[in-house]
Amino acid sequence: MIGKITGRVDYKAADHILVDVQGVGYLVYCSERTLTAVPPKGGVVALYTDLLVREDNLQLFGFLTLAEKEWHRLLTSVQGVGAKVGLAIAGTLGVEGVSRAITLGDVAAVKAAPGVGPKLAQRIVVELKDKAASVIAMGAQGSEQVQADDSVVIEAPVAKNAPAAPVAAVSAGAASAGAQADALSALVNLGYGHGDAAMAVAQAGGDAPEADSGALIKAALRLLAPKA
Repeated sequence: MIGKITGRVDYKAADHILVDVQGVGYLVYCSERTLTAVPPKGGVVALYTDLLVREDNLQLFGFLTLAEKEWHRLLTSVQGVGAKVGLAIAGTLGVEGVSRAITLGDVAAVKAAPGVGPKLAQRIVVELKDKAASVIAMGAQGSEQVQADDSVVIEAPVAKNAPAAPVAAVSAGAASAGAQADALSALVNLGYGHGDAAMAVAQAGGDAPEADSGALIKAALRLLAPKA
């Protein structure tokens, strides 16, 4: 399995790029958003990848973040969602948009992606609501973009000759993601469904990004409490 590649962009097309990795060219299909972020010909790019194996074909799909890759894997697990439709959804909504749409059950948002009809959009939301909790909980941990420049490839997140990210900022991001993951786990252990728990944690985290796991759990429980 090819999980990540780093090399120079040989060319960019409408839905894919050719990446030269030490003389070997890899054809990588990407979403519109990813293609926009990929450097022009000659630039160095690093992508997380997923290899689709078929009897008559091998296709490699590229993603800038682990969260984007995991969402693609979840989306394509739904019957009727092929790899290109999965890329179209990610390209239209972005990782945060997909997370929000699935969490809130926003069928209309999913339907906005090319190639997605109302029935398929409904199926995606229904099937993934309970399966998406782990990806949503990744938060900042899975949204770190793989980076590269002309002189050195950043293996993520620190590269030689590149300024390190401020320790406080990194710690805050990791703490926020960890707090949400802990809160989600606690709610599930209390008997709440993954989908409802993930929705409550996401809303609580949005209202208070600096909150620790205890505060998130209390806020989420208030959101989950039956309305009088």
